[in-house]
Amino acid sequence: MFGDKFVAEVHWKFLPLLRNFDVIIQFSRGSACLTHLYRALCRATRVDCREIDGPLTLLLTWAWIRLPFLAPIPGNPRLFPIANRWRNWERADRPYRFRSLAHFRRALDDLQEGQAYAIGCIDPDVIPFDIRQHSIIWSATVPLISFECIEWYESDRLRRQFGFTQGIPYQERDLGEAHGEVLIGPKNEDWSGTHSFWVIHWTNWYSHVLFEHVVPSQHPLDIYMHWYRGTYGAHLHLSDLVLQENQQDQPPLPQLPSLDTRP
Repeated sequence: MFGDKFVAEVHWKFLPLLRNFDVIIQFSRGSACLTHLYRALCRATRVDCREIDGPLTLLLTWAWIRLPFLAPIPGNPRLFPIANRWRNWERADRPYRFRSLAHFRRALDDLQEGQAYAIGCIDPDVIPFDIRQHSIIWSATVPLISFECIEWYESDRLRRQFGFTQGIPYQERDLGEAHGEVLIGPKNEDWSGTHSFWVIHWTNWYSHVLFEHVVPSQHPLDIYMHWYRGTYGAHLHLSDLVLQENQQDQPPLPQLPSLDTRP
């Protein structure tokens, strides 16, 4: 889950954890996995970025679950992990492999209300009880921590995914210098001490779980959609990007001789 994008190996920083399995079993490996993914997505937004690493299978599975119109035909809906629904999808949905990038961008442009799933649309019995019993903290708005990496889990920006009404979210959390930490300097850094402020916040997750707000006279979704379209609408016309890319890839048209006979 934590492989490097250049080689099929795991970073050395994980090796000391293998000394004591009784200790590492107490760690939140799921949140560490999300931290790695979020950091990879953050780096991928750079203009000069051409590659991405991280648990991309997790990202793809999330998209296929939440946006089923983008996914190939799933298999047994009772399988867990849920990603196994699409095991060997090439055999069940061969035409899917021929869909183009333009097709998926158009599908996202045409997304309508009700096409995205919330957690409530997944049968809870599919998830083992030892995992499901902690679902109360899935929506906690807390920092995600993995060694030098600190990423913010902005669950308040996806309230509907947890079955709540979505309103205008709070201002993005500024992590300051903690968001730019890299592995340089001493190799025996105790990150639990370096990031103690964020660790305390994370361990107090029960104080940061989402709860339903009192519904005002105007439906919150209408307010949210007005805010969202005004803030991000200009950046979400993905089909326009396809046209621009096609125009850039096409060779220039040959110059025809002029028909102008004027001196």
